[in-house]
Amino acid sequence: MNTGKKVEVNGEKINVYSEGSGDITIVFMAGNGITCPVLEYKPIYRRMSKNYRIAVIEKAGYGFSDRAKTPRTIENLITEDREALLKSGIEPPYVLAAHSYSGFEAVYWANTYPDEVKAVLSMDMGIPTTAILQAKEIGEEKRTALIKKQLKLLQKVAKGGFLAKLFRNKLENASGLLGGSELDDEEKKIYREMFYKNIANTEFSEEAMYMTENAQKAENTGILKCPCCFYISDMKTVTKKVSWRQAGIDYAKKCGGEIHLSDKGHMMYAFIPDEMSETFSKFLNNIFAQ
Repeated sequence: MNTGKKVEVNGEKINVYSEGSGDITIVFMAGNGITCPVLEYKPIYRRMSKNYRIAVIEKAGYGFSDRAKTPRTIENLITEDREALLKSGIEPPYVLAAHSYSGFEAVYWANTYPDEVKAVLSMDMGIPTTAILQAKEIGEEKRTALIKKQLKLLQKVAKGGFLAKLFRNKLENASGLLGGSELDDEEKKIYREMFYKNIANTEFSEEAMYMTENAQKAENTGILKCPCCFYISDMKTVTKKVSWRQAGIDYAKKCGGEIHLSDKGHMMYAFIPDEMSETFSKFLNNIFAQ
């Protein structure tokens, strides 16, 4: 299968996959710990590529990309994304389709380089305000301890054996793609291989360590000023004072964004790709027809 094209950025090879055609490219941005974005987001991007050009960026440490050589600050993440796209021959304007952690990146990118970003599509993206409030409630010391504990668990899972079997459905098949029909047998084999290859990569934990700082930098750029369409789940978080769904709704309203609620979980793109792709396409058709 075609897994993308690697381009050199900051001395590391970043993988960018693209298909479809159009004047505007929808850029799919991965959530933290998504081990193979080029396959993870296939259910939705393969539907949208019928009408748009799409690109999937696999950040350093993700998918088929090399390991990172720079700190996982939001500035480095965005600089590498932008350069990887340009070196792949994919020029702006872009529509950013952000999942989870990459919501911070999308806000920062769209507000810092407004000429490049025409719209943002939220696939249950992380809201900067939510991350900042969560960090205050939990405390940085406790949050750091939780991240380190999770990394140790994932390092054990990556080795296979009993723990890998125990957490198989919760981790390896979190989005259900290994049991469904969205991926063919070869793709499922690659998906599983990439999971165990990448799951314990320190880029994931380093991003998590930088989460509060990166979210604050995104928050400092203000709310999203471009057209935006939000899918928001009812995901449960470790905090009690901050509701993921309500925080998402509040933020979307501030941005004047279109709001769609889902009870299909944080990986909703794997369960309702038809609905999401149709909703996003209608939204984009409306804003670009104006």
